Amino acid sequence: MKPRLVPLFFDPGRDSDFDRMLSDLRTLLAEHAEFLEPVPLGGRLPDADAVIFPQLLGVAYRQAPAFQAIDLPILLVTSEFGTLSMWDWEIAEYLRSQGVETIGPYSLEQTKKVCAALGVKRELRGTKFLVYQDDPGEGFQAPIFKRFYWWEDECTRRLADKFGITVVKKSFREFGATAQAIPDDLADATWERWKLPTEGLTQRAVRSAVKVYLAVCRDLDADGSIRAVGMNCLNESHFSDSTPCLAWNMLYQERGLVWGCEADTLSMATKYILHKSLRAPIMMTNLYPFVLGNAALKHERIQSFPAVESEPENHILVAHCGYMGVIPTGFATDWTLRKKVLAIVDENASAIDARLPVGDVTLAKLHPALDRMTVAEGQLTGYAQFPGSDCLNGGVIKVRDGHRLMSALASHHYLLLVGHHRVDLQFLGKVFGLAVQEV
Repeated sequence: MKPRLVPLFFDPGRDSDFDRMLSDLRTLLAEHAEFLEPVPLGGRLPDADAVIFPQLLGVAYRQAPAFQAIDLPILLVTSEFGTLSMWDWEIAEYLRSQGVETIGPYSLEQTKKVCAALGVKRELRGTKFLVYQDDPGEGFQAPIFKRFYWWEDECTRRLADKFGITVVKKSFREFGATAQAIPDDLADATWERWKLPTEGLTQRAVRSAVKVYLAVCRDLDADGSIRAVGMNCLNESHFSDSTPCLAWNMLYQERGLVWGCEADTLSMATKYILHKSLRAPIMMTNLYPFVLGNAALKHERIQSFPAVESEPENHILVAHCGYMGVIPTGFATDWTLRKKVLAIVDENASAIDARLPVGDVTLAKLHPALDRMTVAEGQLTGYAQFPGSDCLNGGVIKVRDGHRLMSALASHHYLLLVGHHRVDLQFLGKVFGLAVQEV
């Protein structure tokens, strides 16, 4: 969805430099934004996602109140290269001193990503997140699952108030019955179109996983505004004879659908904003910082953390559901669907064993108050295997400061993006009204 940008100019009127720059921007951003008719600073604004200044003048120092009255993101893109001109740094800094937050990209790619984020922000206002659940926290491992904020009504209200997201809840019990009732021959025919790598799975296990995919497809086809789906697949796993891991992979590859393990709507919102804006490979996983010690080891049923060359206090083991987590085939260097690992799910269930490329990564998650996002850049240094445990293949990440990370973590669930994105996330924060807390 292209964002709607309204160009602003200074009274008493437009001049040739303004028109020339606006023409340049229309060309540079033709595929990334819709430009509305220009409006004078202080004039009435149409329905738009942001205002954009193709030109800044010294009169800006005397019109701070007009800037302060703008209730949309303010883009300053004043060079023919699609960036803020260096001659306008003083004006931008002066406006900041007057409480006016502006967005001044210093590369064309940043400008395009800001436009993408503005489009995502507009799209979210008409987006539904579908979650399958009945009585969250009342099923398996209730003492753990009862603690999670994403199931609180307050969290659902905040997602609506902040982003316009509507969370739609459907019965997981009914969904599980519907999926199991899908004919075997339909599941088999569907699988013939995919034929993804599997190991150690029975034909029944593959069928059940495909039936979950088909059942979700029915709900998606009935409502085009559903753009993310989650399922209380662990805590209420007794409602299904399978897990949705394969379905999430198929639906992402086929429709670009955002998925949510354990019906974690905060992770879904974080993933939606980051992936749709940046287009970087992304997944959700659990964090087990080495400094956490026995509490982390016990949960994964391992005796010790993997050996690292130095600074173990700055390392994290990342794993979810026996492996690294749900990684779509399009993101993975290696990918296999295997038999389930966790005792909490049905014996017929399956899980994805996949790897992302080693190298730079970014960890990020929305804070429960939805006023900020915590961000940590690091390196995925490799993988660790613990036979007979709940971590048969987890990732090992090195961050700058493991103790500082522990002091700022917003959840055990975090989103992992391939590449370093701290700078881009600073710009996204301005679009979505989020402080970015680097750790």
